[in-house]
Parts: sequence; structure tokens; C-alpha cells
Amino acid sequence: MTSPEVPSVPVEAVPAAFDNPVRDEAGPILLDVREDDEWELGHAPGAIHIPMVDVPARIDELEFDVDLYVICRQGGRSIEVAKYLAHVGFDAIQVNGGMVAWQQQGRPLVGEGDHQAKIY
Repeated sequence: MTSPEVPSVPVEAVPAAFDNPVRDEAGPILLDVREDDEWELGHAPGAIHIPMVDVPARIDELEFDVDLYVICRQGGRSIEVAKYLAHVGFDAIQVNGGMVAWQQQGRPLVGEGDHQAKIY
């Protein structure tokens, strides 16, 4: 899912920095906008989590001067959040295929609790 309103990239083009759980505070952001239960099942190690419905209220947690990659399960929610963020001045980039593509590409996943991280 793409939109002419915001740039989109495939999972392979997302910086490898997000494969690491330690985020560079001055570097790009991977914003996971899925629901809490989806996040707990599995997410990118370097992502930050703000569910889609909470983004407007928590926008001050995001940096304006960095690339902001937005991801969800498959792309529907992330494209809407990326459009919103671009509208309010962020350099938002939507990640095509979402976390499903992330897992299919073999990118690292971490989960909450003692289960194996997975998206599908």
C-alpha cells in the first residue's frame, strides 16, 4: 500500500540500525503504530511503539529533524499515520509490507514475555 502523499520504502531499505535494540537518539526513528497486543507478539528491536490512535496525543515524543519510518502489520495504518505526520511537518516514510514483510525478510524480532517473537 502506497500513497503519492508520502514516500514509501520496502523493508530492505529500512536502516539496519533498527535491527539493534539500542537506538541512536539523534538517528532515524522506526515508529510502530500497531496495537499493544500486536507489539507484544513481536516487533523490530529498535522501534518505538505508539499505537495509531495515540499518535496525535503523543506527537511530542517524536523528533522533527530525523527520518521517521512508520510501520504497522501490513501497511494500512502506517500509510494513514505517515500522511498525518507529513501534514504536520515530519519527514515521514511509510514502510511497505509492514511487519509481515519484516518477518518474511528475516529481519530481527523481539517480543514481550517468554514466547518466541512472531508477526504471523
